[in-house]
Amino acid sequence: MKYMTVQVVTPDGVRYDHHATYISIRTLAGDMGILPDHVNIIAPLIVHEMKIRRIDDENHVDWVAINGGIIEVRDNFVTIVADSAERERDIDVSRAERAKLRAERKLQAAQTTHDIDEVRRAQVALRRALNRINVGSHR
Repeated sequence: MKYMTVQVVTPDGVRYDHHATYISIRTLAGDMGILPDHVNIIAPLIVHEMKIRRIDDENHVDWVAINGGIIEVRDNFVTIVADSAERERDIDVSRAERAKLRAERKLQAAQTTHDIDEVRRAQVALRRALNRINVGSHR
């Protein structure tokens, strides 16, 4: 069986390291599915849910919340360098819900004062919180 090695690395260290038969990611250009022997690429990533089908259990899917970064695919080795990343089993959904509420409040306040930088920061925080909630709900 053909497979690829998938590693997700953040400034805090390796967050994911397994063999896989398929991954689904989201780049700035859109969604991308990657299978073994994929053409070599480097692409920027956005906040999204990464789906990974491991070789040890074809019926099981691992989900990882990716918060920006880049992906490099080279010779069946997939490296994702992310700003931050969390596996579904490590996400505290209630904490993510609280982060979502904080981000919504900050977004509303920033829109009221027309502070464009604060609006953008709040939008990113909201996207990250929603991504963590979605990934954490896959359990």
